[in-house]
Amino acid sequence: MDQISIQNPSATADDTDDSLAFMVPRLYPILVPSRIGGGSVEEVCAFARELVAGGATLLQLRDKSSASAEVLRIARELRRLLPDQVKLIMNDRCDLALAAQFQGVHLGQDDLPVEAARRIVGRERWIGISTHNPAQVEAAEQTSADYIAIGPVFATISKDNPDPVIGLEGVRQARARTRKPLVAIGGITVKNCRSVMEAGADSVAVIGELLRDPRNITAQFMPELR
Repeated sequence: MDQISIQNPSATADDTDDSLAFMVPRLYPILVPSRIGGGSVEEVCAFARELVAGGATLLQLRDKSSASAEVLRIARELRRLLPDQVKLIMNDRCDLALAAQFQGVHLGQDDLPVEAARRIVGRERWIGISTHNPAQVEAAEQTSADYIAIGPVFATISKDNPDPVIGLEGVRQARARTRKPLVAIGGITVKNCRSVMEAGADSVAVIGELLRDPRNITAQFMPELR
């Protein structure tokens, strides 16, 4: 699968540590336990393994409703069961990312500032930041975030109170404002993902489209994203 190689912005020009080089896959699946069967550890892990069987190489765990102990239990089981080459990102929680030995954390606009998170997780882990308008993209560009997410591109039901839809033009505006890898999110499907990439995204984050058949739908994304 094609990937975008990036260098951690916190590295110095003389730093040659290979751990600073990251690979952002074209497909960025997000696991939301409450939408996967009954949300049990077993169901979430089985779903994740299907995604990986379909070709996914990075997964984000997003669980805003469960207790911290339950999120950590799922996270640790994912890390135990999935191959080491599958990168795992924790939504919101730097502490849980460290405890579960995930490779990164993804922050929202109301979470810790990027630089505060960087002091917690260090420069060897990824930090992503969600943005929803040009001003937020410009602010994120000035941080040590490794990638920027932009959306929602299309209407989505994955959030209770989604931000306004930005459309493909919003992706183009974001692309013009950052040199960092750009991950588009929100209502992205196999049918529309190519238009999102053509608008300037390096990767597409997907939730709902994968739910009905994770292995086969993941595999269907691959040729569309090349």
